[in-house]
Amino acid sequence: MDWLIYFDLFGVFVFALSGGFDGAKYKLDLFGILVLAVATGVGGGIMRDALLGAHPPAAFLNQSYFVVCIVGGLIAFFFARKVERHFMYVRAADAIGLGVFSAMGAAIAVQSGLGWVGVILISTLTATGGGVIRDLLVREIPLILRADFYACNAIFGALTYLVLHHFAVDDTTTLLSAAIVATTSRFLAIRYNFYLPQARGHRS
Repeated sequence: MDWLIYFDLFGVFVFALSGGFDGAKYKLDLFGILVLAVATGVGGGIMRDALLGAHPPAAFLNQSYFVVCIVGGLIAFFFARKVERHFMYVRAADAIGLGVFSAMGAAIAVQSGLGWVGVILISTLTATGGGVIRDLLVREIPLILRADFYACNAIFGALTYLVLHHFAVDDTTTLLSAAIVATTSRFLAIRYNFYLPQARGHRS
């Protein structure tokens, strides 16, 4: 499916925006924002391809991935002041990227012949890997470990893909449905402040 590359590039773009917006929040310079945009945009995909034995990863074979990341980073840089006032843009871009990459990760894992556990793990890694790299670069605890059912949203997308694929729903509908489920569940978690139970600190 040739259109899959465009779907993947869309996910890269919105994740690059997310990384760039995060850099703007910390008032990084242009280079720092571009580094975060690239790391967030292609980090999860590179990790996925490495685990699946796709060498070199797709991001290194098609320069469009890095071009899209740079464009996303530049947009974040030039709109930094607006982002500072409206940080919901960061979370919106991150939620959309999560959904797209969850679906893409599941699709590629299924094409690689993985079982359902492998599909869920690869889908989750694809959706969250770039965000983990982004958070570590700005010295934050990765969002996947602390808030908003973040990894669970990616898992919901992967499960949606698996169920629809099992019932032989056409590939386009399956992919879009998985992305929509993951993104929508992420927005709901943000809107209603859903959290998994957190560990209580020990008294000293």
